[in-house]
Amino acid sequence: MHMLKQILTNKYFYIGIFSLMLFGATFLYVADNIIMPSYTNYNEGVTVPDVTRISLDEAEALLTNYGLRFEVADRRANSAYPANYVIDQSPGADNIVKPNRKIYLTVNNEVKPQVVVPKVVDLSLRNAEIQLQNYGLQVGSRSYESSRFKTIIRQSIAGGTTVEKGTVIDLVVGDGFGSRIITVPEIIGLRLPEAQLKLREAGFRVGEVQFRPTKDVVPNTVLDFSPKAEELREGESLTLVISERFEVIEQSEGGAVIIDSTDNNSGVNPDSLNNQQNQPNNPDQ
Repeated sequence: MHMLKQILTNKYFYIGIFSLMLFGATFLYVADNIIMPSYTNYNEGVTVPDVTRISLDEAEALLTNYGLRFEVADRRANSAYPANYVIDQSPGADNIVKPNRKIYLTVNNEVKPQVVVPKVVDLSLRNAEIQLQNYGLQVGSRSYESSRFKTIIRQSIAGGTTVEKGTVIDLVVGDGFGSRIITVPEIIGLRLPEAQLKLREAGFRVGEVQFRPTKDVVPNTVLDFSPKAEELREGESLTLVISERFEVIEQSEGGAVIIDSTDNNSGVNPDSLNNQQNQPNNPDQ
């Protein structure tokens, strides 16, 4: 306790603490205003030049003159640019960056890269889109059909097909409404376009259309359908039987009887045949 009292009452103790605080404050000031700005090139920046639409060699020379580095981050195929021309850059032109900053370039490919289309059937729309984009493909139109599940029903280019990178893939997606049981509308006796419209409005799909020759029914009229049921699951595909013109097949007519007059074994007298042909027809006989 006595020793602590001596230390606290010693003026050199306070001089040392003050000197240490002064040294710390001086070091922080020098580091913040001299050392760090010099190390990070504070208040010194470079305006990034526009190196798009020029060749990679020209871009390299221009960036070097500006004190910047570059790296080819991606190669894409773009018919609007010649081969090895810069398509895009990051950071973009007119941005202010530190000296020696690396600029990432996207360069046009001379040969379009090929990719294998992934199979996205039965995937959700979101997962299908992500997978196609990861393969460098573009998602085109999205159409919907009745289905029990909200998944991909069909894709315009089958999985496993090799295509150019950037190819557009169209998707057909299930709407998730196929779990309902609905009544099949009355379509027998309707014309084909009317029946198709009525089925689609009810939530069914028209599958195969079969034709049956019929005499007493106007052509293009619905005669029957299958599966034959009063109620079916929404989105079910129906096969339609349609009437068509009945072509009558005429019986073949018998040919004329030809008798060889030189054949004595025929048992027919040619003179008697001539006499019969020359006699007029008598209706009273």
